[in-house]
Amino acid sequence: MIIDFPNMEDGVLKNFKGGEKEMLTRPFVDDAHRIMFNTLPPGASIGFHKHENTDEVMYFLSGEGKVLMSDTDERVFPGAAHYCPEGASHSLVNDGDVPLVFFAVVTNF
Repeated sequence: MIIDFPNMEDGVLKNFKGGEKEMLTRPFVDDAHRIMFNTLPPGASIGFHKHENTDEVMYFLSGEGKVLMSDTDERVFPGAAHYCPEGASHSLVNDGDVPLVFFAVVTNF
């Protein structure tokens, strides 16, 4: 199955999960997964949230930022991946001056 992200329109999620500003997203959703092509503008963030019955993988394509987890901060950059397992909490912040572009896959259990 091909997911044609370049031909999808951006949706706008304001203050996603309690974060700052907005996130642009092109989501594909079925019964088991959410696969998203996302863009966080400079100064935007995804709020700190817990993955109760899901896990998430983010793969970063361009820009830089940081992931905040319960007990650590990690820098993200093109080619890096971040994994948030079920039961963990995290946030994503674009503290750079260019858009932070990434794929995110959330698996539903």
